[in-house]
Amino acid sequence: MPDGAGRTVFKPLSSLTVGDVCRSAAEQLRGRNILEPRNNAELLVLHVLGLERAQLLRDWNEPFPAEQWERLQALLARKAAGEPVQYLIGEQWFYGLPFAVSPSVLIPRPETELLVEAVLEAADRLWPAAAGETPPDGPSAAATGPGGGSPAAGPTVVDVGTGSGAIGVTLAALRPRWRVCASDLSPDALAVARANAARHGAAARMMFVQGDLLGPFAQPRPGEGDDAAGGAAGLRIDVLVSNPPYIPAGHIAGLQPEVRDHEPRLALDGGDDGLTPYRRMAEQLARLSALPRIVGFELGIGQAQAVADLLRGIGAWREVRIIPDYAGIDRHVLAVE
Repeated sequence: MPDGAGRTVFKPLSSLTVGDVCRSAAEQLRGRNILEPRNNAELLVLHVLGLERAQLLRDWNEPFPAEQWERLQALLARKAAGEPVQYLIGEQWFYGLPFAVSPSVLIPRPETELLVEAVLEAADRLWPAAAGETPPDGPSAAATGPGGGSPAAGPTVVDVGTGSGAIGVTLAALRPRWRVCASDLSPDALAVARANAARHGAAARMMFVQGDLLGPFAQPRPGEGDDAAGGAAGLRIDVLVSNPPYIPAGHIAGLQPEVRDHEPRLALDGGDDGLTPYRRMAEQLARLSALPRIVGFELGIGQAQAVADLLRGIGAWREVRIIPDYAGIDRHVLAVE
């Protein structure tokens, strides 16, 4: 490993501290041009040692367990080859909560937290009695799934394209009076979302539906049942939130390799111009039992005005506004009754 002057110094494994290994791992990744080498190295070390971030400084000068060396080196090799560290450790934090992730789901991004924040703020104004983080009184009031319970219990929220469940599970965890339905075309993604809902105590107040965009929630046509939609057909949706695929198909090849080669294409490909899912959902709104009082979408660079105009054209919401992300990029559109 390098010393302070950049020279390579070889130390026996038995004498390596946790800090030594973190520094050495970061240098390995830096040498492979991996972004954020120190953060990635520390996350992998924490993972193999079963430590929390706050415990790293405490154990910095402790001996590194020799029995974990080969496991760490295997993970470092995969990281150096481009695999996202979140898939390697099986976790990503979102809105202050840990979420299990796998290659079946998109890795939650920090900018999506702003969409959750905007939906919480808008919905708390429309349903102030349901804004608390404590479940309502009564043995079953907080355990009523979407479509059940009284309107006073709070809104019914549908998270379309839930992936890991980052949006839907977070909303359900923070607002126990809300009823949340999470949908996805991928059954593997739904399995991850269900596990995250259970992890955060929200599973009893959630429904999980497999299907394409708003298709499962359309009102049944005459003679058509809702069994195929998992009982969600005709569900009255108060709040629609979605972070759908929005990368133009022709741009996927130019994405960062970690994203292009490892994250699910189903969660990335938004059609020729990236706007296909938004157009389809706008068309599908007419088949819902009622228009949502709130619609919140995440979108790609340069798409905000087109999506905002799409919603304004429907004419159902008092306010349609564009929300920038941390980098100042127009990232979300929020429509509110």
